[in-house]
Amino acid sequence: MEVASATNHRGRPAPARPRNPAPSRGHPRVALVHDFLLDLRGAERVFLELCAMWPDADIYTTVYNEPGTEGRFAGRQIHTSPLQRLRPSARTFRLLLPLYPAATESLDLSGYDLVVSSSSAWAHGVICNGSTVHVSYCHNPFRYAWSDHDETLARCHSRVVRELLRATFRYWRRWDRNAARRTHRYVANSRTTQFRLRTYFGREAEIVHPPVEIGRFTPGPVDRHYVIVSELMPHKRIDIAVEAFNQLRLPLIVIGDGPAVRALRRQAGPTVDFVGRLTDEATAQVMQSARALVMTSIEEFGIAAVESQAAGRPVIARHGGGALETVIEHVTGCFWSGGPAELARAVLEFDDAAIDPAACVASAARFDVSTFRAGIREQVAAAAASVDARARVPG
Repeated sequence: MEVASATNHRGRPAPARPRNPAPSRGHPRVALVHDFLLDLRGAERVFLELCAMWPDADIYTTVYNEPGTEGRFAGRQIHTSPLQRLRPSARTFRLLLPLYPAATESLDLSGYDLVVSSSSAWAHGVICNGSTVHVSYCHNPFRYAWSDHDETLARCHSRVVRELLRATFRYWRRWDRNAARRTHRYVANSRTTQFRLRTYFGREAEIVHPPVEIGRFTPGPVDRHYVIVSELMPHKRIDIAVEAFNQLRLPLIVIGDGPAVRALRRQAGPTVDFVGRLTDEATAQVMQSARALVMTSIEEFGIAAVESQAAGRPVIARHGGGALETVIEHVTGCFWSGGPAELARAVLEFDDAAIDPAACVASAARFDVSTFRAGIREQVAAAAASVDARARVPG
């Protein structure tokens, strides 16, 4: 097995540290694992909080890009897989899809007492020592192989590519199930993910909702625009909002980037503005002044919905998924289902002025960072106790 290399602060391979970290007196040796660190989305923000909880822990990931992650992980000891040599970016890393399971298993996690993985795809599959406690925080089992399997294949117009993907997903499902047997404890980010872990992996999981930096947001004057904050991927269905706001001729600001951006720009009328990725401060300003946040996809959790409420603004959310746990109908937002016509109707019928910003802020407070930290520490302690109990049972 090839030793995963560390990366220096510029994201280039650096000399790897010793295979077995030296034990520290009275302190567990901790490693944190994330699928990939190429940009900064919701899952990466959750991982940043895990890093803050264990500031001395080593970080492992298949591939890493410092500029793409805005330098948020600079100064940490980061270990990558052999795929790092190919220098994939946020735009190209999906081309290596069949290689990530093996790359994950190549990460050398020997010598740690605790491994906490943050997984929406493959990080949960790391191989640990028999004495290591592995807790996996699951954002979602790998979407394309599981919950979006049929939709992903349907979007592929090439028969050859479709059959290659089908074979890849078949292999991935087998790998996922095997990997799930190695993990001591799963923690789900929502009821949706909890259900999928039970259905796909046969594993039960407690729920610890993601942390939201609610202090970033302050209610203020409201402007005329609506806002979307999302990665621009086909499954996010931003096209529905574009068509709806083309019909409504109301201003819509779309914050985010992704493979679908060119097609969406071509579709957009004069009232729809794509502004790309913004700084946290600029994003907060746009959200705080929006009439409402619009959600077009069913999210496993949906951090943006909580951020909008922290800013005192309601959410017009597609009915289902994590929004049912974060949005309170008629109090902090409303729900809709269907296509562009139904979304347009929901926007016209929703009276955002009737929503109390204080109620939105109070709703968001349920998902504060401190609540997340307490929940994770409780789950880690429960996993350690369970492993210890099994170890003391005579064989």
